[in-house]
Amino acid sequence: MTSVCETGRHRTHDVYEAQCPCRAMLDLLANKWSALAIGALEDGPLRFGELRRRLQGVSPKVLTQTLRRLEEHGILKRVVYPSVPLHVEYSLSELGMSAAVPLAAVRDWVERNIDKTSAPSRSEATGEAGFG
Repeated sequence: MTSVCETGRHRTHDVYEAQCPCRAMLDLLANKWSALAIGALEDGPLRFGELRRRLQGVSPKVLTQTLRRLEEHGILKRVVYPSVPLHVEYSLSELGMSAAVPLAAVRDWVERNIDKTSAPSRSEATGEAGFG
């Protein structure tokens, strides 16, 4: 489905076209860490350490890169509070809150249907203990 470009910078938006700028946003939102960070911020602002604990398995480098990309695209806001040490909080922008709705539906679908897939879970494939 194509849509008209509201800014007039492009004729239409069609994610199936190779040069469509929508692809960069789709790539960002389809990224695992982006989708999880957005979900973690749905209930309100979090500091970097809180986000890292919530997103188990993400490295500080990858989380930093993910948060920067989300901020650059207007999905989240970063607020620095001048204190010692610096206090930085991340929260969803209005655009981020609107992206959170379909991403929550995808996360919910995955949790409800993972046992119906034929692919082995990560713990089965690696021999790790599962999450019960």
